[in-house]
Amino acid sequence: MGIWTDAFIAPPEPVLLQPEAFGRLAVELARERVVRTPWALVAGRLCVNASLNWGSVSGQARWGKASVGAVLWTEQFPWDTDDEPPPWGPSHEEGRLLATGDKLLDLPVALRAAPYGDEDVAVVFAHMDFGNRAVTDYFRFEDRRTTLACFALARPQNRPCSANSLGDMDDGPMHPVRTCVVHTFKHAWGASEGEPLPPLASVTVRYFGPDQVSGRTYD
Repeated sequence: MGIWTDAFIAPPEPVLLQPEAFGRLAVELARERVVRTPWALVAGRLCVNASLNWGSVSGQARWGKASVGAVLWTEQFPWDTDDEPPPWGPSHEEGRLLATGDKLLDLPVALRAAPYGDEDVAVVFAHMDFGNRAVTDYFRFEDRRTTLACFALARPQNRPCSANSLGDMDDGPMHPVRTCVVHTFKHAWGASEGEPLPPLASVTVRYFGPDQVSGRTYD
């Protein structure tokens, strides 16, 4: 069986990185073998709490076969009638697939043409790099469903620091974000409980600072 988890890491305040810095962050994640390409760039109305692998715009950009320029929507289900905010309730996203590629040098070029700061933007990577021993040791086994997305949001959104998306909303802490990195994974016994993925945190700390915040949503 196992549990699907979406983990995030973000600055202590809801700051938006400069577009050049955001591009460097995304490129360094691949160059330092945290993630693997291909990458996809999307923009529009995105939800930082949408499950990466289950019908979100990010998930469709990763798993779908859409052409550049295609409009993507969050997949809705008949039982999605809950008025609670994501991740407890449904996300309502609409985004455009701006660019895709394997070459990292093409990513900053694509970002320069994106509506950065005016719309929500995300760079979605195929999966974690399981050729990196630190990644494999953390997750304990290889699973190429471990999508990762770097978000740059037009306005702050709240992410729960720890929540069961299948349970009721509680009074647990929320963290406002504009720039953040989210990745998903499925596990049976837990992945290094409580701590973010070390090679990921070693890259994001350069951009988010030493007091970066991490958390998880699971179902």
